[in-house]
Amino acid sequence: MLFRPPAIDDAPTAKGGARVSRRWRPLRRVLIWLRWFALRCLLLMAALVLFYALINPPTTWTIVKESRDHQIAPRDWADIEDIAPVMLRSAVAAEDANFCLHWGFDMTEIRNVIRSGGSGGASTITQQTAKNVYLWQTRSWPRKALETVFTPMIEAFWSKRRILEVYLNVAEFGPGVFGITAAAREYYGTTPDRLTRVQAARLAAVLPAPKSRSPHQASRRSRAIADGAATIARDGRAECFQTGGDS
Repeated sequence: MLFRPPAIDDAPTAKGGARVSRRWRPLRRVLIWLRWFALRCLLLMAALVLFYALINPPTTWTIVKESRDHQIAPRDWADIEDIAPVMLRSAVAAEDANFCLHWGFDMTEIRNVIRSGGSGGASTITQQTAKNVYLWQTRSWPRKALETVFTPMIEAFWSKRRILEVYLNVAEFGPGVFGITAAAREYYGTTPDRLTRVQAARLAAVLPAPKSRSPHQASRRSRAIADGAATIARDGRAECFQTGGDS
């Protein structure tokens, strides 16, 4: 017959286990609540991305904030078919030459920045679109974290053409000048579909610093952008946003 200790010897273990369980119960509740909250935040973000896949963003936080200091030039949405192909290529050459090759993050450029010891310069057009449409411009860890979540969602739900279209319609080209339609009209008295190679390169050249650069002047950067736009047209890195008839 097997020996079995008295039942009373089990009691401390059971009571101790109950005490441990009661001690961790508040933490478990917090973790469950955080998981519930995070899931609903992700669902809300996905819904916003899906919404703007079909509906053009009427404004952005950046435009609203800028309106306090500058009069906003009239904005009219330009469908991607109504933007000169050379403007599309110039924007990509200026800001994200590998736009057609990545899924939102350019890992090659990120590794290059890390190796060089830099702290920026690898932001893709998709990341900038996420920031411009849904977030704010001030650098912070919360904004960067949200941008990191929005970026793959945009890549998953939007086409490359849609990403580039939205980007060019909300990008800042100067104080109070937002969107390619306003920029073409304010600086060159024309429409986005009539922009020339030189005009497109100069507009793209101001994108990283719209408040300190002028699209009226040629620069080493604008000349490099014009060359880059021609290069990505030849080597196929413009295929994801151009149609067969684009020139």
